[in-house]
Amino acid sequence: MTDLPNLARVTAGLSRRQQQVSELAKTPLAIETKQGGLMVWVMLDVKASTFEQHALLRRALAVLLVETPDEIAIAVSGSDAFRSHAARQAAYVAWINGAVLPTSKTKNPVKSLQKLRLFGYESVDAYATEQAIASGNWLCRNLTNTPPNQLTPALYRERIAQLAKTHGWKHTEYDMKKLRKLGAGAFVAVAQGSADDDAAVVHLRRRHPDARQTVALVGKGICFDTGGHNLKPARYMQGMHEDMNGSAVALGILVAATEQDLPVNLDVWLAVAQNHISPAAYKQNDVVAALNGTTIEIVHTDAEGRMVLADTLTMAARAKPDVMVDFATLTGSMATALGARYSGILGNREELLVTALAAGKTSGERLCTFPMDADYEPALDSKIADIKQCTLEGEADHILAARFLNRFVEDTPWLHMDLSSSRCTDGLGAVATEVTGFGVAWGVRWLQANLLSDAELAL
Repeated sequence: MTDLPNLARVTAGLSRRQQQVSELAKTPLAIETKQGGLMVWVMLDVKASTFEQHALLRRALAVLLVETPDEIAIAVSGSDAFRSHAARQAAYVAWINGAVLPTSKTKNPVKSLQKLRLFGYESVDAYATEQAIASGNWLCRNLTNTPPNQLTPALYRERIAQLAKTHGWKHTEYDMKKLRKLGAGAFVAVAQGSADDDAAVVHLRRRHPDARQTVALVGKGICFDTGGHNLKPARYMQGMHEDMNGSAVALGILVAATEQDLPVNLDVWLAVAQNHISPAAYKQNDVVAALNGTTIEIVHTDAEGRMVLADTLTMAARAKPDVMVDFATLTGSMATALGARYSGILGNREELLVTALAAGKTSGERLCTFPMDADYEPALDSKIADIKQCTLEGEADHILAARFLNRFVEDTPWLHMDLSSSRCTDGLGAVATEVTGFGVAWGVRWLQANLLSDAELAL
């Protein structure tokens, strides 16, 4: 650590920028050392939100990571409590952004950070939770970034099967033949437009000997969404290989929970399909019967996410979990309501929504709750079926989508996350890439908080 610049040089650097020391809480200061090294100084405000602290650390580390170093050293100073907090947050942000996402570029490949050292507090080895969340977030972003010709439903199922083998999860697939036999008409209606009959609901099962509750995670896994017969224009079809992001979030949470050995049983249900246009594709005014017997009038073929989730939620609910959460890039109206910096959360239990918001603050992945009162549902009344899939007007579609999904969760305590912040142009919170992996850190912190609450109640 002899390469550290002294405080006089830091003061001089601030003076050159006409800044006070307190401004390090907003803007990092980069200084070259005499030996040619690069150091970035930053000051964390403990009163700031987790999101704000993550964003500041991300900006500071970006100055270092742009040079693709093999190693970064983090030094923290202050009280014991502050150093513990600062070291944990800085290590997490470094792990998140130090791991490079794969690309198809053939020249000048960027390499990942190889080593992280910590000075001023305990070893980074103590931060297993942060490293596990970073690992799950990387998996989520990696899958979401994968081009659609490299992540068809068949190829995605192969990758999921390999993950299950690696981590020791029980792995079951319900392919199209099984789903037709079961009567999963909502899922099949969407998937039948694909030339390849390779769609499936994939069930991953993790059990822990000390678990006292079972949580079901359900993810929308539409590997490409053309919009079907209601074809998207090019502007809105661009990036639709990312419509499987909800399933990637669920997988990221499962990986992180497994790596931490969290004492919770997890059932993960992934609705893996594509929404293509073909003579066999479903169309407006079709009526299909979902797995739970509900008949659905098709109004718009680009509202396919709620269709595949309907049957997948039914399957998850029939397994009788204690609580269920689904993740989906579901509606444009949620993005209109919130932009890309928050995601929306809805649910059928007020107390669950409270815990969801709390985990958002803890994780730095911010959520906004929306109502889903029963008086919204008459908009989905159908003259020829039990319910309309959506409306053509689009008003409050994020709420109507949740009301629709509520028909398929039985009485299971349930949260629905509409991932409007799955992509943010200039990064978000701890994450510098456009694809954010939003939901993984939230899911882990939410699981931890609920497990802790259960343990405390048992005492």
